[in-house]
Amino acid sequence: MGAVADVPPPDPHAADEPREAATEPQAAPTEPHAAATEQPVRNRHHNEGHGRRLTAAFEALEGFPVLVESRNRVLRLFESGVVSTGEVVAAVESDVALAIAVMRLANRVKGSLHGRVDSVVKGVEVLSPEAVHAIASRARTFDFFEHTAVWQGIPERFRLHAVATQRAANRLAKEVGYDDPDRLMVTSLMHDIGKLVLVQAYPGYPRQVHGRARTPEERVQRERRELGVDHALVGGVLARRWGFPGSVASIIERHHAEDCEGETALVRLADMLAHHSVGGAVLPAALLSVSRGLGLAVPELRAVMYDLPLTSSEARPRQLDPCPLSAREVQVLRGLAQGKVYKQIAAELGLSTSTVRTHLHNVYGKLGAMDRAQAVLTATERGWI
Repeated sequence: MGAVADVPPPDPHAADEPREAATEPQAAPTEPHAAATEQPVRNRHHNEGHGRRLTAAFEALEGFPVLVESRNRVLRLFESGVVSTGEVVAAVESDVALAIAVMRLANRVKGSLHGRVDSVVKGVEVLSPEAVHAIASRARTFDFFEHTAVWQGIPERFRLHAVATQRAANRLAKEVGYDDPDRLMVTSLMHDIGKLVLVQAYPGYPRQVHGRARTPEERVQRERRELGVDHALVGGVLARRWGFPGSVASIIERHHAEDCEGETALVRLADMLAHHSVGGAVLPAALLSVSRGLGLAVPELRAVMYDLPLTSSEARPRQLDPCPLSAREVQVLRGLAQGKVYKQIAAELGLSTSTVRTHLHNVYGKLGAMDRAQAVLTATERGWI
């Protein structure tokens, strides 16, 4: 079974159904020339409402596949026998289907976090790395080099934008000092899940629906006009059906709202920057408006826009567990990780050599390390240095 299909969806409730538009939207045309002529889609197949179409599309998403490389990377983490939780989290956060499967299953587990798991970090904590390995092992997969008739190249293309948005959101979070980066990694990765539903529900989506729309705002307006709903609203409905916390569903649902704030505004700005980083059209006025709401000045926004297309060579694991070391012990261990000898570390920190030795002795005890190499490895894997 697929990674998403491993977790049966909750029973649908009336509140989960998409809101009906005043005029019932209909299917998009399927003729190849429709994108060029921008024929309206709302007047076709009058006997079929979009609520029924979307419900069927929700069910189709049970088979959304994990990328082959994502699955393989998770499995490789377990080959050595020593598993880093941080690496498991990073692997899951890089694949939409894996993240969905972990979040869905974790939110169904009875306990204090039932229905409150809003990040992959919490999901792995609730399920255990071994459970993630089991999910990946059973996952239905997608290989870019072996296109299927059902999904064609959609999973790969979808992931590219999702991860680009996630990376932009992470960069913005650091710039503005946002204090919940773990949830942001999920909301930015899944912000466009509603598009997967619309692809299944309307054969003409996205080309025939978007027509000549260029910017994210223009495309959302076309969706609302032609279908009566947009992908953000549909994504919020889907997230609630999957049992995600309301905080996550709301951010997905409102990430194109003009009045969005906080994390929702971070996701909206990150989405625009992800489009910009690959040469997509964005409205400068919209970028400036959202960034001002986040307290991001123009020079800072300009720096983020410049940095995003560049590959970071300084990426390191996020800190997932509280660090047991004092600030001074971290400084000493960081010096050791850089290959410095006790005398160098002492001189740089204004300490005596004996004090440096004492700090490292305490570090070894707190980390359960036998030597400097083990101490550095443990602290690095957990994101403490």
